[in-house]
Amino acid sequence: MKQNPIIIIGSGLAGYTVAREFRKLESEVPIIILSADHGGFYSKPMLSNALAKNKTPDTLLNYSSEQMAKQMQAVIHPFSNVIAINPSDKNITLQNREKINYDQLVLALGANQIRLPLEGDGTDEILSINNLDDYCYFWNMIKKKKDIAIIGAGLIGCEFANDLAVAGYNVNVVDISEHPLGKLLPNAGGIFLQKKLEAIGVSFHFRSITKRVQKIGKKLQLTFSNGKILQTDILLTATGLIPNISLAKEAGIKVNHGIVVNQLLQTNYSNIYALGDCAEINSRILPFVMPIMHAARALAATLSKNPTPVQYPAMPVLVKTPACPTVVSPPNPDINGKWTVQETTDSVKALFHDSENNLLGYALLGTVINEKNILTKALPPIIK
Repeated sequence: MKQNPIIIIGSGLAGYTVAREFRKLESEVPIIILSADHGGFYSKPMLSNALAKNKTPDTLLNYSSEQMAKQMQAVIHPFSNVIAINPSDKNITLQNREKINYDQLVLALGANQIRLPLEGDGTDEILSINNLDDYCYFWNMIKKKKDIAIIGAGLIGCEFANDLAVAGYNVNVVDISEHPLGKLLPNAGGIFLQKKLEAIGVSFHFRSITKRVQKIGKKLQLTFSNGKILQTDILLTATGLIPNISLAKEAGIKVNHGIVVNQLLQTNYSNIYALGDCAEINSRILPFVMPIMHAARALAATLSKNPTPVQYPAMPVLVKTPACPTVVSPPNPDINGKWTVQETTDSVKALFHDSENNLLGYALLGTVINEKNILTKALPPIIK
């Protein structure tokens, strides 16, 4: 009797890594990977510092879908949109109404950029970068342009600001916070990062809420809630991610902010799993590379009939801002504690302790980033 395949919906880092890890354990079980786009493999984190490394969209693509299919010994369907998951029948429905049966299903659906509810006739020209196709469009749009504004001074916004400034663009960053990386850094760290980025030409507009985007000739004009205006050639938003959960929700799979999974990365259906930017475990979503790698290895073992709970050690995040080398291991936002900060002209070292003086997080900027390994060893695991 023909064996039904493992189906993986999503061809990003999460989907391809779990397929790769599974193939190390099982060589005969069929795998089908369904991709909404071209299905080629590339490093998504590279998108925010590609200009400084003289990377074009073509050189960012590591492997085509055909090459990935050969590597994974899998069938890959590019440009295949799944419109329904049918858990009771153990199949999925494609946009062309074709149904494909599965033995086990992996949801690696990723997340989309949050779109702000802005007014004005220029909102249709706002760009965001969430995949290689987005970057290709952006890369072509900024040719012969000079002024670029970014809404969002978080991780991605700061990385793009650094990259664009080094490439010679006039960069303005707008955010409602008081400093860059407002959700990750204490005040002293944010100010230090701000000064370093300003030194390479980035201009910041903090405590500013964008209300309206209008077309003024060949420019876009941003109007803030305080009445101030800013004109730019290109407007990029980097205001965070929202997990793709609608497909799962419509199928009766439990969702909250993300697709709810246990430590086996298992949903409320025993043969349906989720990982990556779309998955929520212990009420947390971890949209970073290292959690995906740990999750993929654990899930591969579980899919090969060796149930393996995922374990997340402390996983610091390297912020790709060469103007200010930064590493942060943010504390759980639900835990009370306080930051203690040591500042020099070349660095900021911030440690987050709870009431019993347990180290729960840190932020290192500048010359102290080499303390990362020692501090990480002192941190508790995220999930054990």
